[in-house]
Amino acid sequence: MAAVAIEAPKPASPTWRNFREALRRHPTAIAGAVVLLLMILAAFLAPWLATVDPEAVAPVKRLKPPGAEWWFGTDMMGRDVYSRVVYGTRVSLAIGISVALLTTLFGIAIGLATGFVRWLDAILMRVMDGLMSIPPVLLAIALMALTRASMQNVIVAITLAETPRVVRLVRSLVLTLREEPYVQAAVAAGTTLPRILWRHILPNIMAPLLVQATYVCASAMITEAILSFIGAGTPPNIPSWGNIMAEGRSMFGLANYLIFFPGICLSLAVLAVNLMGDGLRDALDPRLARRM
Repeated sequence: MAAVAIEAPKPASPTWRNFREALRRHPTAIAGAVVLLLMILAAFLAPWLATVDPEAVAPVKRLKPPGAEWWFGTDMMGRDVYSRVVYGTRVSLAIGISVALLTTLFGIAIGLATGFVRWLDAILMRVMDGLMSIPPVLLAIALMALTRASMQNVIVAITLAETPRVVRLVRSLVLTLREEPYVQAAVAAGTTLPRILWRHILPNIMAPLLVQATYVCASAMITEAILSFIGAGTPPNIPSWGNIMAEGRSMFGLANYLIFFPGICLSLAVLAVNLMGDGLRDALDPRLARRM
């Protein structure tokens, strides 16, 4: 009598209907996604949305308050703050999204390796522990102190500071998933390791990893603003929200709008990303999917 192979059941994953229903129950997540999409659109359309060249200097128009001609006022050099804030959207979002993508890629590669290869786990995780012992902002400042100010170096510095946390998450998920019955059945059947990782491990870690990526994106934007505010981030000739606030701090008592407008934009961007991350977490949670 031929034996009948019984495949071990895989954990329940949320369907598209569950996903839509969860998002419907969390309108704040949709609001966050809408705000973020509008900011991305503004970043792409910056040359058309900006009223003047963000680097155009007009000393005779310095420190003009917000009004019909200068929507966000002008800074100490007579530059249009509105145009600089619009162009600063490009820098902050580009850094946040780039860091989120890079940390996710590095987290997957290192986390999978440490979760399945014992000797790599003993070496790489000690390195990750050492990096995690330093606050991300301080580590980014230290790395920027060793290099010249540029947007690429800021991305590299923040990525190195944020990667250990993503690696920790991926490794913990892999250590849990590799003990699941369907993974053990695949190993017993002689399935190769790359195929196990691709078909059984990766699909089940993408949901929490996607949520983590949104938080990394928000954290990266804040870290970039901090670095630029203290003069260790993007060069002064590249308008970013942190640079604009750094240039306006000496005039805060006289022209507080120099910090108010870029600060509001930064807060809205971080809030939008965090709201979207919270919505994705609830929508992609398998336990919530089963309850629904």
